[in-house]
Amino acid sequence: MQDSEFTLHSLRKRISAFLIAISFLFIALIIRLFFVSTLDSQRLQNMALSQWTRDLPITAERGKIYDANGATLAVSFTTYDVYLRGREIKDASKVAHILSQKLNMNYDLIYSKATITNVSEVLVKLQVDSETAKSIALENLSGVFLSESIERFYPYGNLLTQILGYTTIDNVGQAGIEAYFNEVLSGQDGYFLVQSDLQGKEIENSLRTYVDSEAGDNITLTIDVNIQAIVENVLEKVMIEQKAKSASCIIMDATNGEIIASSSKPSFDLNDIPRGDTASLLNMTKNKLVVDVYEPGSTFKILTMASALESGNAHLTDHFYCGGSAIIDGQKIRCWKTIGHGSIDLTQGLVNSCNCVFMALSQRMGVDVFYDYLQSFGLGKPTGVQIASESSGILMNKDTVKNVDLARIGFGQAVAVTPLQLVSAVCSAVNGGKLYVPSIVKNITSNDGSNKYISKPVLKNTTISQNTSNMLNEMLKKVVNKTEEYSFVPGYDVGGKTGTAQKYENGVIARGKYISSFIGTYPASNPKYVLLFMVDEPGAGAYYGSVVAAPYGKEILTKIIQLLGDKKIAEVETQYATMPDVVGKSLTEALKMLNELNISYEIDGDGGIIERQLPPAGTIIDLNSSVVLITN
Repeated sequence: MQDSEFTLHSLRKRISAFLIAISFLFIALIIRLFFVSTLDSQRLQNMALSQWTRDLPITAERGKIYDANGATLAVSFTTYDVYLRGREIKDASKVAHILSQKLNMNYDLIYSKATITNVSEVLVKLQVDSETAKSIALENLSGVFLSESIERFYPYGNLLTQILGYTTIDNVGQAGIEAYFNEVLSGQDGYFLVQSDLQGKEIENSLRTYVDSEAGDNITLTIDVNIQAIVENVLEKVMIEQKAKSASCIIMDATNGEIIASSSKPSFDLNDIPRGDTASLLNMTKNKLVVDVYEPGSTFKILTMASALESGNAHLTDHFYCGGSAIIDGQKIRCWKTIGHGSIDLTQGLVNSCNCVFMALSQRMGVDVFYDYLQSFGLGKPTGVQIASESSGILMNKDTVKNVDLARIGFGQAVAVTPLQLVSAVCSAVNGGKLYVPSIVKNITSNDGSNKYISKPVLKNTTISQNTSNMLNEMLKKVVNKTEEYSFVPGYDVGGKTGTAQKYENGVIARGKYISSFIGTYPASNPKYVLLFMVDEPGAGAYYGSVVAAPYGKEILTKIIQLLGDKKIAEVETQYATMPDVVGKSLTEALKMLNELNISYEIDGDGGIIERQLPPAGTIIDLNSSVVLITN
């Protein structure tokens, strides 16, 4: 009896364990079924679809890029990619013969691809033009397929190389606006889907699916292509005439921060990208105006003057003495005019670009006050422009700044800026103190024309008062209009300031290497346009900004004024003089001769005898320009 009960109890335990195991199995199956039918269904469907279908991509049309006036800067057009499906080709020799002729390709290469049967399809050629694709389609060759693709085209060729950038052969933005706004411009690709058997052959009379592509959005830039063309033509000219390493120019609308023109040379045609030389391509693609930093030199004096006037540390009635140098912290810092400017007032200090005046102004302000203004002008941090890889510039840690550092910062040394930072800060200094975030995009619209984004001026902060701006603008007019008012660009209200900056290599001054620059404002009394023109390592003999950069900046401003059709403020006759021969004469004697002729000059060297002069004797000189005397 006990054995029977024990056996029955043991059987029940086994049955219970079996039922529990079965229950767990069913629960696991139910969970798995739920997971497969709901959570993982899309992935499995896609896997299955890929096994019984073949698809050809339909590349979305990339969005267009326009200038501020509606001119097309970048556009896409339809091309075709040619594919072969070896399993469906009936006559490989015929296919290779026809395609090699129409595509101008090697017969053997195409034949080898036509006989490949272990893969579903192989690519023969990308971006075939519409006429060639149509002629291939009319041949009705089995196993030959055409897929729509998109190729990028830039109507203006090498215009705006660094701003626009370019795409890969697969239409992915690789540089410039094309890369920064790639998702906006790309759109959504479509596809053409056909059912196939296990070997990848298309099943006749089977279901076909066509999903059209969706074009990308269009971008309108703040760039004016007409002004841009003026800038680029002058840059090409300066590269030849000055034998420069590079040359750059940026023009900004001082009233709202919009970038009107921007370019660096050398550059390349965006329709013929030199992909074979990676180092050269990257150098020409880099937007130096946004990425590179440099010591600005005398153009920086605009900001020092604005800060000193606004802080109350400078007044138009102030007088200074320049003996050719100043001793600060035991170091002798020279003015560019080593014999000194003598006694001069504040305006003459800017007109003559006297380093001693600006060292005195920076010392008057002190580190705390001067740095407050420099930081309010946006120095030491990115501007926030919609361009990739923007640099922040270099502003020394305030706690480590010594008097000698402060003095050098006053005239544009011991501080590094990007050209964009400088021109943005100068815009604020001349527009009444409004510092805007620079903008390059005006609006973004969908393919049906509806607005997705409209740019509005973004005011970062206020730097100085309108009254200070007015004083500064009057000073800048006097800097460039040397003979009489409105004489720099005869009859027009133009202001400006030149600069000559030494370059550094491995932390030390690179002997004989300079960046010559010019900042111009128009109209000077209430600026709309602020221009920064730069020549990197001029090699034609001169390097002063007044001699190398200013004439080209003047040419650009003149052509812009002509383009705008502005009327002259006054009739001004350009004044000229003949350059005398001063080679071999003492510096004192040479300066006396030039002063008698009202010829402005720059002195290169500390010696007392003139060894060389630029330009040579007998040259007719516009008295609004400067000459260079090179001493021993």
